[in-house]
Amino acid sequence: MDLDKKDHFVSLAKAVACERDQMAFAALFDYFAPRLKSWLVKRAMKPDEAEELVQEVMTILWHRAHLYDPAQSSLSTWLFRIARNRRIDTERRARHQRMDAYEPLFLVTEAPGVDTLFEREERDARVRAALSKIPDEQMELVRAAFFLGQSHSEIASSTGLPLGTVKSRIRLAFERLRRALEEPS
Repeated sequence: MDLDKKDHFVSLAKAVACERDQMAFAALFDYFAPRLKSWLVKRAMKPDEAEELVQEVMTILWHRAHLYDPAQSSLSTWLFRIARNRRIDTERRARHQRMDAYEPLFLVTEAPGVDTLFEREERDARVRAALSKIPDEQMELVRAAFFLGQSHSEIASSTGLPLGTVKSRIRLAFERLRRALEEPS
């Protein structure tokens, strides 16, 4: 784009910003709208979606032309940046709105049978019994790490224990738990 055209766009944008000049806006719209639409379509937008987004961008130009600073960028760059950001926002909204048919919340699951419920209760009882055999000093650290989500460093800091002690007590607790769960019931 030559310098004269760039200066012309700057003066048109100033006219929109300062005077709400509809003729200046129409000239900018006529020049930039088709270019923005073409650019958006090339980026895998459907033509009607691109058209709608161009309308948004040009509305932003109308309402916020006073925010355009020719010292920062050309008007073209400013408008295409707005279009790019709006396109990204649109894609993000669309991603969040799509429902995944395989989302676990949407999958129909059968109610567990009596045998499954009995096995779960039995397993839970074994785990509780195994956890009760872990010394309190180790269990306190296991609770902090796995139920409160604290890192080993955070546990060491909050308890005043050396980091190596925290790690070894948690490891010992899991060794006890593993051995207790491996024992035949």
